[in-house]
Amino acid sequence: MGEMQSALIAIDDIAIQRAKDGEMDALEQVFRAYQTTVYNTARRICRTAEDAEDVLQETFLEVCRSIASLRGEGTPSLTSWIRRIAASKALMKIRREKYRDADEFDEEFQGATSDADTALRMDLETAMTQLGDTARAVVWLHDVEGYTHEDIGEMMGKTVSFSKSQLARAHKKLRVWLNGGATC
Repeated sequence: MGEMQSALIAIDDIAIQRAKDGEMDALEQVFRAYQTTVYNTARRICRTAEDAEDVLQETFLEVCRSIASLRGEGTPSLTSWIRRIAASKALMKIRREKYRDADEFDEEFQGATSDADTALRMDLETAMTQLGDTARAVVWLHDVEGYTHEDIGEMMGKTVSFSKSQLARAHKKLRVWLNGGATC
């Protein structure tokens, strides 16, 4: 986090205003300061590194197109705005690629043969990759990024109850997997 903070400190109000005015060196400064944050957000939501790279590019194309319309001054609002664009672009990538949803994963998981040794030692990162794309995105956006169910529902074009139920089901699966298959 120290590296990210030092990069963000370099993005002062003057640089933000220059970026809003379309100055290429200021836009590049914004890109360099936020590329790791955007990539990491996208990587946690998308299934592959290639998809996360695509989201990184799409996010900064949107930032370049829209930064002039950004209201307010200062890094926190810029940070929040860029992270929201990244999350939105990652969710759109999931929709465009027509990834299977969490219900399809349920069917596959229930039909698969269970290897007790594998299930016993699943760590959190591995468990997260086992979730369907929709469930993984909701867990990441809510538990890590701190978005509300209202925000997630809006970003995904779904209801608040959809977000809550996806999160509850995902948490239940994660608890089972992380407890070695024992029910909680």
